[in-house]
Amino acid sequence: MKDYKVEALIYYSKITTDSKHIIKSSKKEIQEKLDEYAKEGYRLTSTDASNFGAAMYIYLYFEKEI
Repeated sequence: MKDYKVEALIYYSKITTDSKHIIKSSKKEIQEKLDEYAKEGYRLTSTDASNFGAAMYIYLYFEKEI
């Protein structure tokens, strides 16, 4: 049997000349979430992303055997 979890992260765009500012600012937080779930025995199985207005939503899907 498996246990599943979804983590949703939201990042907001800002006016800047750096088109990759969301990627640069989100790396640390995403890595922290991956490490947090790995410590609990979960593994990342899938990701997804969408945007709405100035926000970018990143979804991390995890699973573990129970």
